[in-house]
Amino acid sequence: MQLSDFNFNLPDELIARYPLASRSASRLLHLDAQGQYHDHQFTDLLNLLEAGDLLVLNDTKVMKARLKGKRATGGAVEVLVERLQDQFIAHCHIKASNSPKAGAELFIGPDAVKVTVQGRHENLFIVEFSQPILDVLDAYGQLPIPPYFNREAEAIDTERYQTVFNDPTKLASVAAPTASLHFDEALLQQLADKGIQKTFVTLHVGAGTFLPVRTDDIANHIMHSEWCEVSEAAVALIRETKARGNKVISVGTTATRAVESAAQAHAGKLAAWSGDTQIFIYPGYQFKVVDRLITNFHLPESTLLMLVSALSSRENVMQAYQHAVAERYRFFSYGDAMLIDQAQT
Repeated sequence: MQLSDFNFNLPDELIARYPLASRSASRLLHLDAQGQYHDHQFTDLLNLLEAGDLLVLNDTKVMKARLKGKRATGGAVEVLVERLQDQFIAHCHIKASNSPKAGAELFIGPDAVKVTVQGRHENLFIVEFSQPILDVLDAYGQLPIPPYFNREAEAIDTERYQTVFNDPTKLASVAAPTASLHFDEALLQQLADKGIQKTFVTLHVGAGTFLPVRTDDIANHIMHSEWCEVSEAAVALIRETKARGNKVISVGTTATRAVESAAQAHAGKLAAWSGDTQIFIYPGYQFKVVDRLITNFHLPESTLLMLVSALSSRENVMQAYQHAVAERYRFFSYGDAMLIDQAQT
């Protein structure tokens, strides 16, 4: 399957660069198991899901991971913390006029917090902070909002680029699990009142989620690595849901990758698991856990678009995207949503 198979024309004005006033006010395009699509509001999930169904949500929290600083020579640098190794050492992306060498010292914020480059691991720099990293991020960091917003992070992003159910002890992502941004407390309560259950998994989203696919044959693409965890409690709820004939609905591509990785790690049978995943889901993949997917509209030629196409089909998804463009749906992280059913075979 070729990269160009996942291209489509997206007018710039359909990119949602700011959130709506209300989280749950988004539209929802339902792509059913027969490949037919239906226009809804996001709150129509109350009618589209059944009592006994299970929502699987990613409870990670986004770090204020973008830091601006200077080199010892005075040149500007930008440090994006990708992954915490411990309290003081992190793997980072660094933007500078020249790539810093091992031993280079960078200085963050007005207090000139020292950051020393230790070396590299693949495409990331390994750096040591002179103060606890999370303290530095809290004091000087900016939320790393997606590059396609074409703007700096603003006050509104502090609340709206986080889920309402994020776990503060899981502060480790550099991008939000954006399908979950549509849920507010009121909607979650209404779903619970109907008998729709929820469980949480964790996948710490890396900046690699925004990296383009650079191979014409998508099967040759190598996914970035992200850490995830699926608990015994989540596994038990998923098994119980399937045993009684209800649906497992993953909220977002990250929750999907987490539970499918846990199954993949155990020869296709879901079990508790934690570790790094590089799972790449594209058409032809056989889902082990997920029955339905709530997701946003994704970038052309992205691995996320390939994942959602695997659950339905490339043809079904691309036709639904054409409809979404024609009907002026809002795209990407702050945009509208889709509910995708696994295609009947």
